[in-house]
Amino acid sequence: MCLLRRRDGVEQIGSALLAFGHGEGLRPIAGRLGVPASTVRGWLRRFRAKAIFLAGQFVAVARRLDPSLGHINPRGSPVLDALEASGVAAAAAARRFGPGRRWLFVSGASGGRLLSNTNSPFRAVS
Repeated sequence: MCLLRRRDGVEQIGSALLAFGHGEGLRPIAGRLGVPASTVRGWLRRFRAKAIFLAGQFVAVARRLDPSLGHINPRGSPVLDALEASGVAAAAAARRFGPGRRWLFVSGASGGRLLSNTNSPFRAVS
């Protein structure tokens, strides 16, 4: 499964995002995935630009899926917070609907727009 306007699969992009979140450098990530460093740089740049928004939206999704969800601790940076929130939301979906793959859930929950320049399809949270 791919994200909108991205040639690479969401699992590959998600792997790069997680590796970056764990401190791996841009070039090693690109080498391991077999993609140009400029491609990984673009993914990371776009994710960083949307990280605060994504963290908030994935927390809201997680709370809709599991109203009994406790406090989600901040991880120290917008990127880490967004990665944590997407993981918590994917775990809440797995508890509610059964096992699934995290990045496929993330792609579906964002309507394929995880790295796009629009906030759609996340609905407004009141």
